[in-house]
Amino acid sequence: MTTPIVKINNLSKIFHSPKEETLAVKDFSLEVRAGEFVVLVGPSGCGKSTILSALAGLIKPSAGEIIYNPNKAIKKKPSIGYMLQQDHLFQWRTILQNAILGLEIQNKNTKENILKTRKLLEVYGLGDFINHYPNQLSGGMRQRAALIRTLAVDPEILLLDEPFSALDYQTRLAVADDIGSIIKNEKRTAVMVTHDISEAISMADRVVVLSKRPGMVKKIHEIKLSCSKQTPIIRREAPEFREYFNEIWKELDVHVS
Repeated sequence: MTTPIVKINNLSKIFHSPKEETLAVKDFSLEVRAGEFVVLVGPSGCGKSTILSALAGLIKPSAGEIIYNPNKAIKKKPSIGYMLQQDHLFQWRTILQNAILGLEIQNKNTKENILKTRKLLEVYGLGDFINHYPNQLSGGMRQRAALIRTLAVDPEILLLDEPFSALDYQTRLAVADDIGSIIKNEKRTAVMVTHDISEAISMADRVVVLSKRPGMVKKIHEIKLSCSKQTPIIRREAPEFREYFNEIWKELDVHVS
């Protein structure tokens, strides 16, 4: 079995306000293996984004722990890239300038790293657009550029928070296929949040189903689909796809108020 890159033990998070406290996540435990694509699904408000924020170090758990590289003697936190719902490309910067923004912030904008970023843009269909501005690109191309900006800093773990939700359905399918394939090609470890069951099954090695708030693990599905090519669009055609969909649909209790 592949070595875990991060281990979450009994994570809980309480948010406080002047009037009340809200338990968002309760006793959440999960191991994420190196090179694995894990997708979290669950009802709105169940704490999916809270878990990503804790993984990124943006918030502290109220209880529990997150251990990075648990099987190594030195538990060094891996570098993390975070991709949000909006692409957040700067309109006054070209696509290449946007793609190297993280390198500039981290003081890593060497000639070698800029060339690597340019190569990523070329390999993934944006080579002819490096001097274009974001408003000259389609929504799907902008999301691809945003992912390459995240990959340019060479993160060991990618966190994706509803990265396709701002796109129309057809574009969403195409971009999910693009980005899922890029992450697999680049052999990255990824944790993604989505409301879309089909999207989760088509992209994930494992799907983690959460309960309604406070978010707890209901079930973890190892996704094994018998199809010739493991791209998100082709995976949707696998005979097992519908079985996974129906099972996760029932677990989410979508008709229960």
